[in-house]
Amino acid sequence: MNDSKNKTWRMPHTFVIVFFVIILTSLVTYIVPKGYFEVTEVEYEENGEMKTKEVLDPNTFHYDTNEAGETRPEGVKLFSTGEDTGFLNYVFEGLVSGDKNGSAVGVVAFIIVIGGAFGIVMHTTAIESGMMKLIQRMKGRESLIVPVLFIAFSLGGAIFGMGEEAIAFAMILAPVMVAIGFDAITAVFVTYVATQVGFGTSWMNPFSVAIAQGVSGVPVFSGAGLRMIIWAIFTLTGALFAWWYATKVRKDPQRSFSYHTDAYYRENKPKDYVEVSFKLGHSLVILTLFAGIIWVIWGVIEQGYYIPEIATQFFAIGLVSGIIGVIFKLNKMRINDIAESFSKGAKDLLPAALIVGMAKGILLLLGGDNANEASVLNTMLYTAGMAIGDLPQVLSAWFMYVFQSVFNFFVVSGSGQAALTMPIMAPLADIVGVTRQTAVLAFQLGDGFTNIMVPTSAALMGTLGAARVEWGSWIKFIWKFMLLLFIMASVVMIIAVFINY
Repeated sequence: MNDSKNKTWRMPHTFVIVFFVIILTSLVTYIVPKGYFEVTEVEYEENGEMKTKEVLDPNTFHYDTNEAGETRPEGVKLFSTGEDTGFLNYVFEGLVSGDKNGSAVGVVAFIIVIGGAFGIVMHTTAIESGMMKLIQRMKGRESLIVPVLFIAFSLGGAIFGMGEEAIAFAMILAPVMVAIGFDAITAVFVTYVATQVGFGTSWMNPFSVAIAQGVSGVPVFSGAGLRMIIWAIFTLTGALFAWWYATKVRKDPQRSFSYHTDAYYRENKPKDYVEVSFKLGHSLVILTLFAGIIWVIWGVIEQGYYIPEIATQFFAIGLVSGIIGVIFKLNKMRINDIAESFSKGAKDLLPAALIVGMAKGILLLLGGDNANEASVLNTMLYTAGMAIGDLPQVLSAWFMYVFQSVFNFFVVSGSGQAALTMPIMAPLADIVGVTRQTAVLAFQLGDGFTNIMVPTSAALMGTLGAARVEWGSWIKFIWKFMLLLFIMASVVMIIAVFINY
């Protein structure tokens, strides 16, 4: 008997998938020469305040040449020293790149600190006890949780660019969803995916819409009416998709794409939720968690808090929860348990932090994302922009969306992609007869939606890691929804051209 027939194919580990992407990226550097742009500062208005942004000048592209004046692809070295990134350097260089306000080192630290903070919260057993109460009260109406959460998180993405914050929420909701009868993928969908649907269709996001419109010479936050309609349609579609998938999994848990990894939550939940007591200490921990989340939302909207501040806020939540746990002896907590549970929580999210660094290594191998420094990425940007300029109006607009979707694999930052691509796309729109507002819309849809699947997105990989979902399993699940989004976004771009948006 041939045992091979009984073997099932397993999706490669996320580290393996990224490694093969690294190989492909390295090969590209041997084919495509480096290039660079000159940069200039532009002014734009946001909320009545004038701001400046450094952007590239699309008419100043130059190929990088060697000492002989020749334009040749350089390729990456196998191992590099100093400032360069070699093939074997991608993990370390990716992990330490950037600063505390962005990818990768800032997001890596963000993930580890949040993991530690929730390690403390989880040790108090307040989440488990709270789950039991939630399940009891939602008896017979559990499916309503899914669309309601999706709409709420989509609003967060649309209004203040929520993204990385989903990591913490996914960590909270994953065990809740599994306990109800859904799965961890549902938790990721109603948190992170919802934020990106909102992000991609936003009418007021300061991190994407404001910058893209500002550098394109379009009045900031103009065209909000159509964007609101687009947001409502896409959000409703996402909420219904989430509800459909969640109810399907609840009827047959083995149809879940994360069934095997969800075993962790099934094995670590109380044997009988009905007998789990919900004490005063548990209530105080839950209140601390909710108060902390309100603090985070207020900080992001009113004070402009970002990764460093948000990470510190969640650390404070964990610390206060630990002190409450010690005072009320929740799960027999002692002072040392605060430190030990923080360490364990951080360790659990270490793989997610490593993925963030590895994904950043892809961008570094292409030379980075600075417009005025020679890189393969700049050449790819220039070449794609010139190719789109030769097409008819409808096709040009659609290819702008496709290009922004593909380019987002390399630069997942909304503000970063706006600064790099819009100085080229805006004048290109004038040439082909497409409005600059339509070009901005193409940027929005392309930038927001592909964040849902690209392994270079630190927020996505962090959220998947927090929910213990493998990226390979995620792709097997999300491709249908991505195809739906792609078709809907394509229709939106065609309509935008015909109504001269």
